[in-house]
Amino acid sequence: MEIQLHDTGRRFDQEWVFRGITARFVSGGRYAVLGPNGSGKSTLLKILSGYLSPSEGRVEFGQGNQSINVDDIFRHLACAAPYLELIEELTLAEHVKFHRLHKPLVKGLTDEALIERMELVHAKDKLIRHFSSGMKQRAKLALACFSDTPMLLLDEPTTNLDQAGVAWYEQAVADTSHDRLVVVCSNVEREYRFCDHLIQIMDYKP
Repeated sequence: MEIQLHDTGRRFDQEWVFRGITARFVSGGRYAVLGPNGSGKSTLLKILSGYLSPSEGRVEFGQGNQSINVDDIFRHLACAAPYLELIEELTLAEHVKFHRLHKPLVKGLTDEALIERMELVHAKDKLIRHFSSGMKQRAKLALACFSDTPMLLLDEPTTNLDQAGVAWYEQAVADTSHDRLVVVCSNVEREYRFCDHLIQIMDYKP
């Protein structure tokens, strides 16, 4: 999997969020997009996911020697972010089953095994709406990390997690990030300390 940004910028109305980003993201690389709240980290992640188009420059997606149309990039990624909600009318078991219809789980992982990895077996038949914020975050992260996709995008991944939840997140990423293209948006070191490439979004402010 490969994403290339060529002099990429994004603005809303007349206000530029960032400009002039030229970067290459490849499978096996772990990238952290860093900056304070409101600096544009999530906007860049949405461009990398194909959800937003750049206002200037261009973005290229590819796998192997084949280019990928931006309309198809969602098939190749899994994402966990504060602005992506779970379906609260479903139980956890129903949500995992629904998710698997659209994103296959990593090879050999069953629905039941995934819920065990979440450490939420006791809540598998509980409606998501009755979950605590920490339980919801574990579910979001597990559904993203354990999906069989070449790209993993994480935005503020330890939001609402306690110390045990942070340790769980670190292990989940360690277990599932091999050979994937991983991008983490964060301003909290514990969320991205495994990353080997750092991008400071403030470097691209006009």
